[in-house]
Amino acid sequence: MNNMNKSILPFYLFGLLPLFVACGTKQQEYDATGTFEATEVVVSAEQSGQLLTFSIGEGDNVGQGQEIGLIDTTQVWLKIQQLGATKEVYQSQKPDLQKQIAATRQQLSTAKTEQQRYEELVADGAAPRKMLDDATSQVQVLQRQFDAQISSLNTQLSTLNSQQTAVDVQVSQLRDQLSKCHVVAPINGTVMEKYVERGEFVTVGKPLVKVADTENMYIRAYVTSAQLKSVKIGQQAKVFADYGDGQKKEYEGTVSWISGRSEFTPKTILTNDERADLVYAVKVAIKNDGFAKIGMYGEVKFTETPGN
Repeated sequence: MNNMNKSILPFYLFGLLPLFVACGTKQQEYDATGTFEATEVVVSAEQSGQLLTFSIGEGDNVGQGQEIGLIDTTQVWLKIQQLGATKEVYQSQKPDLQKQIAATRQQLSTAKTEQQRYEELVADGAAPRKMLDDATSQVQVLQRQFDAQISSLNTQLSTLNSQQTAVDVQVSQLRDQLSKCHVVAPINGTVMEKYVERGEFVTVGKPLVKVADTENMYIRAYVTSAQLKSVKIGQQAKVFADYGDGQKKEYEGTVSWISGRSEFTPKTILTNDERADLVYAVKVAIKNDGFAKIGMYGEVKFTETPGN
């Protein structure tokens, strides 16, 4: 029996030899591995108040500029109305320059006419010189009063205009605050996390929701120093989303970023050179069809194969 086992063993090993050879010579199907990521934006409250509407849910798709919530606008709107009334008060206080100087202007015109008449009478010897001097003095007094009145009215008008301008600035600030009560999506994407619910009181800076651009995703993969010399921005690549059990989905990718700093190989990453301690991160952008998910494991095969 022992002799029989000894005779069978060589044939058994001979049968396994091609399998080991095949495994040892199998070409690796990828150049780098990594995980899928997306641009994520946390939308925070820009005003304080009760969240009147906030009907979105996790997994919902939103468009850039789409209103997704509304913070109570009552107090801001009332302040705008109050400032509008204040501006009307300033407007009503503005002097009518022409009407207020009309009387003084008439007096000045009359005094100048009298001065001209006395000049003629004095020249003809029909009136004493003192009467002309008194008329000239009266013209000078009225002219100074007229100039001072115009200056005072212009100062008053300028002050009221400045006050109205200040009100306009405050109204613009409040309208900006009013617009910030409307919570809008900053990008096209999918709602990943929702931090508050409708009816809650939120303060400035409080996170409301996280939105991720799941259409334009990328895989963050790692290459060795030997591979790095053959990788460049804009290079085409094949990207494979790994679903496990040998199920993969292929995407066309483009190298969009290469790190300028090396780092130690993450424990979850496989490289062509398992002995490599330092690797460089690269991003390969893809157009997602909805099947690639954030955090999913993936593989990259560069169109122009980097050196190993």
